Amino acid sequence: MAKLTADLEELRQTLLRRQADFENYRKRVEKERFEDSRRATARVIEGLIPVIDGFEHALAAHREAEYENYRKGFELIYKQLLDSVTKLGVERIDPLGKSFDPHLHQAVDRAETSDHKDGTILQVFQPGYVFHGRVLRPAMVRVAVHPSPASKEAAN
Repeated sequence: MAKLTADLEELRQTLLRRQADFENYRKRVEKERFEDSRRATARVIEGLIPVIDGFEHALAAHREAEYENYRKGFELIYKQLLDSVTKLGVERIDPLGKSFDPHLHQAVDRAETSDHKDGTILQVFQPGYVFHGRVLRPAMVRVAVHPSPASKEAAN
């Protein structure tokens, strides 16, 4: 009888381990599926970013009065597209006036100035985009740097 009780307890422990293993497997698969979905969404969004850029360039180029209706239509589509990607979890990086962060910004130009703190973003050439903490594209920016002693002497 003691042998049967021991065998039964061993089988019960094995069953509990198998159930725990299966539950861990199920959770891992669910997490992987979620991450796969997020990666796929990120790829779609990366493809949409140039479309957003195109709208921005088109809107900036057509400011004349004869194009006003055309421009309003573009603006409506542009806003709808931005709303759609925002609902998917995309955040726009528009860092004008903020401190440079190499994780979020790419410095494509610098300007010597004593009017702003060193590292302040003076101009945004192209906004960046973040998707659930992952930078899809850094913002392209001009950064303030303090004038070097050599450039100060050249100015005098």
